Amino acid sequence: MTIFEYGFLALVFVLVVGAVMGAVSLLAPSAAQARLRSLVLGHPHAGAASQHRWAQWVAALTRPISKLSAPAEGFEKSSLRLRFVHAGLRDASAPAAFFGLKSLLTLGLPLLGYALMAGTDWRGNTLLALLLLLATFGYYGPNVVLGRMVATRQREIFETFPDALDLMTVCVEAGLGTEAALNRVAEDIQLKSPILSDELRLVNLELRAGADRERALRNLAMRTGVDEVDGFVTMISQAERFGTSIAASLRVHADMLRTRRRQRAEEAAAKIALKLLFPLIFCIFPSLLVVLLGPAMIQIYRVLLPTLAAH
Repeated sequence: MTIFEYGFLALVFVLVVGAVMGAVSLLAPSAAQARLRSLVLGHPHAGAASQHRWAQWVAALTRPISKLSAPAEGFEKSSLRLRFVHAGLRDASAPAAFFGLKSLLTLGLPLLGYALMAGTDWRGNTLLALLLLLATFGYYGPNVVLGRMVATRQREIFETFPDALDLMTVCVEAGLGTEAALNRVAEDIQLKSPILSDELRLVNLELRAGADRERALRNLAMRTGVDEVDGFVTMISQAERFGTSIAASLRVHADMLRTRRRQRAEEAAAKIALKLLFPLIFCIFPSLLVVLLGPAMIQIYRVLLPTLAAH
């Protein structure tokens, strides 16, 4: 191989590694980086403010075409509206930005694909299938991103909620009331989980506005969509109704959630072997076959086949 070929292979390797690392950083952002970013910005709601400005900008840009994919009626009571709540998208312009972006991708990707394929040999049914594939990707892509946001947010709440219950248990045993304990937990858990801290702050705001405790906690379970939070709300309601100790109930419930969190981590660890099977079969095993059997096949081709042909 020449120096040019070695350089080309090195360039391809660098590009592939960079693309993979970029995709991993986008799909799985580091929690430490998020905490450092919040500390540098100096404001816990700086990310929410930037998200609000981004949603307003996209909604204003795509307002003329957002009605093409938006439902005619019943959006406020639909399951998609609940997914927006679970994802933490409370801005009024978030639905308009979502449907506008969906319409833009559904129309723009096929047009872009047609413009790129105009000078090639792709014609007829092949080009039509490609355009339909691009339109499908543009229409369902925002739904996949929204589902990813919901799953990431619910996972963070699930993993942090046992620690929040431990803090709440300490506060209740120290003599604080339920409302004061929720407020203190919201302040103390800010650095570990800003999402859970914001949800607990919303509960305190509803209580200050005059809502009863059960309704405020039910709204918390509805906004998060996490089964463990729903169980916590049910436990608090039953403890108040039957007059049992809230501190003891919180301690038992926190222990149960820690056990469930450990079991989920063990389940994810047990799946690693199965998930590694497919990369081993389709990526590593063929390379090993080429490295191990390649020289033997070359020798067979050079030595054995001419000998058999001579006889």
